[in-house]
Amino acid sequence: MPRPSPPGTTNRRDFLKTGSCAMTASSLLAAFPAAAGAFADGQQTLRVGLVGCGGRGTDAARNALTADPYAKLVAMGDVFQDKLEFSLSTLQRQKELGERVTVAEELRFIGLDAYKHVIDHVDVVLLCTPPGFRPEHFRYAVEQGKHIFIEKPMATDAVGVRFIRETVELSKTKPISVVAGFCWRYDESRRGLFERVLAGQIGELLAIYGTYLTNPVRPMPAAHTRPAGITDLQWMLRNWYNFTWLSGDGLVEQACHTVDWLAWAKGDVPPVSCTAVGGRQIPAEGGNIYDHCEVNYVWEDGSRGFLAQRQITGCHNENNCYLLGTKGQGSISKGVFITGEQPWRYEGNAKSMYQIEHDVLFQSIRDGKPVNDGDRMWKSTLMAIMGRMAAYTGQQVTWEFALNSQEKLVPDLPQGFETPVTFPDYARPGVTKLV
Repeated sequence: MPRPSPPGTTNRRDFLKTGSCAMTASSLLAAFPAAAGAFADGQQTLRVGLVGCGGRGTDAARNALTADPYAKLVAMGDVFQDKLEFSLSTLQRQKELGERVTVAEELRFIGLDAYKHVIDHVDVVLLCTPPGFRPEHFRYAVEQGKHIFIEKPMATDAVGVRFIRETVELSKTKPISVVAGFCWRYDESRRGLFERVLAGQIGELLAIYGTYLTNPVRPMPAAHTRPAGITDLQWMLRNWYNFTWLSGDGLVEQACHTVDWLAWAKGDVPPVSCTAVGGRQIPAEGGNIYDHCEVNYVWEDGSRGFLAQRQITGCHNENNCYLLGTKGQGSISKGVFITGEQPWRYEGNAKSMYQIEHDVLFQSIRDGKPVNDGDRMWKSTLMAIMGRMAAYTGQQVTWEFALNSQEKLVPDLPQGFETPVTFPDYARPGVTKLV
């Protein structure tokens, strides 16, 4: 029996019936199997925990509760009390969802070790902290046998990616689902395009150009605005996006979505090498991330992927992808379409990809048929990191070098906020060395 849906909601079967013919129902069902298993009565509560209570984490919790009418948010964790309380109050006010936000005082955890306490009390955990912490959080969740939603990217350095890779292999030995926050993989229109590209509808793929040109996500505040008494580590965590060890840089933290498009178009076969340029044009006192990078990836078959990333206010913004093949072209730009010998255009009104990824996660749990995004999620993360390494050093970086790099940006942090941390300088191409 499929799990029931609350009155007034649209389930995935109804979505398939009413959605565009851009993708067939059979292709979606092959990827996301229908319910028929472990919790056939549809009434077993799934205890959900949120680790990282910022905006993305709050939205992920909302998606999780929407995905399953018997899911309850029972535990939350963050390094800052105010972040947790704001997220909690926001979720409690959600129409038709707030009554399933039942986080008791004793299950609201604060501190650098909060993730362990949340994971210990739940069936499903949402890992939404700054990505520098993600490898450690992911490992603990897998070791404890929890179902996992893990936001992108999965790490900020090569050491972290290898740790993630090892944990992915461990996750395959357990009956758990792992769904990654590379959300475009769950978007109906993009799935329609990339499935056709991989099936050869535009012929042999020669080149891909992806863009992620946008405004700064979290601009670094001026030093004089720093509150009195706050430690260096707390200041960094409050402004985590501006530090490479916490965010990975804009290329890794945000434009990794575009990197994932390039990887997807190549069937998740990694590139052989890349070169890149990048730097900082707008000063940001205290932080050390670049505000623009452009990367040139090369695959073994000679095809190339180009990525332009920028986070500067007042500039042209776009998030597009252009694919050049021997028999046509694919495009994500004012629509999703293919031109050439076999033209096609997505004409549907797709459901939110953020919601679909959680629908898939919870459906897999109810089915007793785990899904695991692990292999592609660490590869796309490393592909973004190798682009950053090339931009920061000015050197050509091979996939094998990136995979085996000893670069470790994330410090070994004990539990206290008094831990000394170093404010790193900006990388300097031609001076900063590959490690």
